[in-house]
Amino acid sequence: MATKHGTIKKTSLASYSNPRNGGIIAISLDQNDSLIDAKLTDGNQEIILATRDGSAVRFNENNVRPTGRSSQGVRGIRLSKDDYAVGMVVAKNNETLLTVTENGYGKRTEVSEYRLISRGGSGVINILCSERNGKVASIASVANDDEIMLITMKGITIRTSVSQISVIGRNTQGVRLIKLEQDDKLVGI
Repeated sequence: MATKHGTIKKTSLASYSNPRNGGIIAISLDQNDSLIDAKLTDGNQEIILATRDGSAVRFNENNVRPTGRSSQGVRGIRLSKDDYAVGMVVAKNNETLLTVTENGYGKRTEVSEYRLISRGGSGVINILCSERNGKVASIASVANDDEIMLITMKGITIRTSVSQISVIGRNTQGVRLIKLEQDDKLVGI
């Protein structure tokens, strides 16, 4: 699990095997924090955690010790002031990391371009955020034969093939994926 404040948590799936009618606690959150993503892994995968200001960290989940259901977790990425985590993916070497920004720009980058470090670091540049492309809206791990849907704040959706999106380096701004109206923003993929 990953939270907006950059915290990550790993818990055995068996801990959730006896649900109650009212539900069970999955994670304890600080005030103003929220869960942004949860992924099922085999316990030995690599994780990429990305932030709104364009940073990303890639680490092995073995660096995160398993904890109980009601624990908070540990730092996954060190955030700068006013930054927050926007997404987490399970990194696969045969896939690319798709990063999209709120102004409709995006790019794919090979997972190997993100150096493997220990959890809790500041990470590396994932995408250059500028006035042109805006802040990061979402990330996804995608294969060449996948299709995605881009969704805007006003409910406009466009479906496109991942193979039509350029694979370029980390330290770039990306290309236009969707043309937006002036007061609209891309919110997800």
